[in-house]
Amino acid sequence: MSSETNNPTNSQVRLAISGANGRMGRRLIALASEDPGLQVVSALEHSKSPSIGKDAGELAGIGANGVIVANEPLADFDVLVDFSLPAGTMHWLGHCLEARRSMVTGTTGLSPDQRSAVDKAAGEIAIVSAPNMSVGVNVMLRVAKMLGATLDASYDIEITEAHHRFKVDAPSGTAIALRDAVAEGRTVHDGPAASIVYGRKGETGARAPGEIGMHSLRLGGVVGEHTVAFATLGETLTLGHTAYSRDTFATGALHAAKWLSGRPAGMYSMQDVLFSD
Repeated sequence: MSSETNNPTNSQVRLAISGANGRMGRRLIALASEDPGLQVVSALEHSKSPSIGKDAGELAGIGANGVIVANEPLADFDVLVDFSLPAGTMHWLGHCLEARRSMVTGTTGLSPDQRSAVDKAAGEIAIVSAPNMSVGVNVMLRVAKMLGATLDASYDIEITEAHHRFKVDAPSGTAIALRDAVAEGRTVHDGPAASIVYGRKGETGARAPGEIGMHSLRLGGVVGEHTVAFATLGETLTLGHTAYSRDTFATGALHAAKWLSGRPAGMYSMQDVLFSD
């Protein structure tokens, strides 16, 4: 592949989609086909996937598009969009570094070493990394931080998230981002949170001032639900977001890919994508 950094025509952003036969991968391929500013040029899967050699468009239910699923990029691309397991993200990150191409990743559950590797890679290529790429959740993150800064420690904070039975990490990356947003806001008047409590059982004693509670549910086919409750003795204020379709996340990721194409190396978030000038 060429080592140049930008799409030479600037007419379309050329996408590589990892996990092409996964639930998110198929929706990314289908939705990208509807956007005249995007072109899927490479569909990627691990080497033992039964989808290797198949047409990516047929897998996505949109009819043949001539892009054959492979275990390495078969065409030059501008941005690789990745929703996979952590090991897969590390593998595709290596391809992006080698080709000096940008990456959008929504993978959660990275280990500290894997997170460090992604951060280091951002010194060489442009990366958007976000646990949740929906517009609504990213507005929620902004509001959660604002409320953390506005409501003092007399307000107890509880974060609850629910996902489908197949999700392998808990709490969700979005719940962790909400925790961090609230905690960052709260330092304005209270300093760091006293503690983070993951679930409760038995004789826990009275709640500690400044404590943030986190709770995870795994059931059925829930796409994603997140709530943040701020409660004092006289009132409760609740922020909530419910995703009804993976298209919510896929649409955000494709928007991020268009925004990222041609940008300089660095680590970007969905807050940058949605709210920067």
